[in-house]
Amino acid sequence: MVDTKKKLPIAIEDIYEAKNVIKPYARVTPLIQSMFLTAKTQGQVFLKLENMQLAGSFKFRGAFNKIAHLTQAEKDKGVIAASAGNHAQGVALTAKLLGIKSTIIMPETAPEAKVKATEGYGSKVILHGTVFEEAKAYCEKIVEETGVTYIHPYDDEFIIAGQGTIGLEILDAIWDVDTVIVPVGGGGMIAGIAVAMKTFNPNIAIIGVQAENIHGMTSSFYEGKKVGYNKAPTIADGCAIEFPGDLTYQVAEQLVDGMVTVSEEEIELAMKDLIQRTKIVVEGSGALPTAAILSGKVDQYVNKKKVVTVVSGGNVDLKRITDVIGHFSVANELH
Repeated sequence: MVDTKKKLPIAIEDIYEAKNVIKPYARVTPLIQSMFLTAKTQGQVFLKLENMQLAGSFKFRGAFNKIAHLTQAEKDKGVIAASAGNHAQGVALTAKLLGIKSTIIMPETAPEAKVKATEGYGSKVILHGTVFEEAKAYCEKIVEETGVTYIHPYDDEFIIAGQGTIGLEILDAIWDVDTVIVPVGGGGMIAGIAVAMKTFNPNIAIIGVQAENIHGMTSSFYEGKKVGYNKAPTIADGCAIEFPGDLTYQVAEQLVDGMVTVSEEEIELAMKDLIQRTKIVVEGSGALPTAAILSGKVDQYVNKKKVVTVVSGGNVDLKRITDVIGHFSVANELH
């Protein structure tokens, strides 16, 4: 069992309950071995393809679990969320499936594909601010003024438990996994997965990856207290969170074994290689674990280990994919 210094926000029972709640709708996503990444390392590397989840990312799990647990009065008020894109789509699709009105506040810099997809699920989209924190503040203002039900993107027990179902699926497929490498923004996914994996086997290493440009959880993890870090925009826009959540940080400081950051070029290279070598369309956030592996920054957790990396989402603009591929095509021509 998990040995903690203080009580965690969720327990394994919450994750099992979430599994039953989302089961009628959510997909059990594929888990495949990447022969490319396995050949590149001294370990066996597998990909958990959350880019093939409903709405194109893992966020559907947490959003559905949270909204399904609302009271009827809360559902009647409608739901609202702030998101750079994936949480938006998870909330929007869930609301549509359950017949609930939804509004999403997105930063003006959100990828067009994510905005269009969110609107396509029937949500009202309001663009506000240039970064997630500004969109979130505006969302909270609307909640205060109208009483609409707020669905937090990561710092919520039901959200964390929903994301933790990924961990259960990993264990169902590879019970003897040594390392799980997870993209991190606010920390909902790594917190849920960490509780699931560490409850089963405390020796499983849980490693988080963020962009060098924005990495609040990484800074907090190594500072030993919640701090923010936001230097510049990142192609991993789904993980562009300056400060981690209170609940998610509480789990991370106890159960996560390490955090690393990767550069924008390393993320782009990982996106390109995942498309070219594994035929997987992935957004910047979903490429973070692959970037960490290719850069050699997690070798101690990969070499001679059985490793699962979470491909968190595939909601990426075609223009961005074209730019990434074009960037490396030009580089190759120059050489």
